[in-house]
Amino acid sequence: MAIDYVIDLQCVPKEQFSTEGIVDRLKGEDRARKIIQLFRENGDHRPPSEMGFEFSRSSPEGEEERRVIVVQELLDAAEALQPVAHHCQGCPANRTGQPFGCIGFIDYPISAQGEQWMLDRLPVPDETLVWLLLRQGLEEFKYDGETVKPLRDVSQVYFEDSAVAYRRLGEVMIDANQFFEMLFAVGHINPNHAAVLLLFIGGITRDLEADEIIEITRLIDKTDTRYRFLIEPEEHDDQTVIELKEFFRALYIAWQQHLRVLVDA
Repeated sequence: MAIDYVIDLQCVPKEQFSTEGIVDRLKGEDRARKIIQLFRENGDHRPPSEMGFEFSRSSPEGEEERRVIVVQELLDAAEALQPVAHHCQGCPANRTGQPFGCIGFIDYPISAQGEQWMLDRLPVPDETLVWLLLRQGLEEFKYDGETVKPLRDVSQVYFEDSAVAYRRLGEVMIDANQFFEMLFAVGHINPNHAAVLLLFIGGITRDLEADEIIEITRLIDKTDTRYRFLIEPEEHDDQTVIELKEFFRALYIAWQQHLRVLVDA
């Protein structure tokens, strides 16, 4: 399971396969590779056409559907994308430089390190304008973390740590559930919301005047070079931190291109 996100730029591959269709094929391929690796590690050297696993899901009516998936079928479905992969070269929404680089995933469970990394980057009172913006957002939109709490109660499925990490920012106290809610429980992310999240996480400079903050939450000139992306990979990053940093890079690209980021958490 994972949080899926897509920079919402329409293109030939999405027209042909649909956004959901591409995401499903890429996730299927990743699942197939992991299953093959698991089989190999256990001494099973059968070809993927002879490997299968049971997949279950619940229908909207609450009924559980089970079926056996052949690994080769997942690989074949992903391979069907290759004839359109060349359209990704030079695409402004391509975050990775690889085919279908507008699409990304943050795998569950979210690590404790990943949660703490996000909290540690939030603004303190000395960063007055952005801190006030965060406080206003928490109060105005009533981010209390209640929509996330049931996920944390499912032991180590969605979150590595069942205890909720928190941070005190002057008179403001925010916990990981609240910030997770702000990121992933509000639906698709429009450019103005992306700009605010980038300010909160320190993805772009916070050394701004009030009118500049208002400006960046509106549509900006794509050629504006004042706001470079400030989050870099570090050697000690765990997998969740790596994936979160890539998510914020996707927000940055989408904001610069005046695009939404579609989120399915």
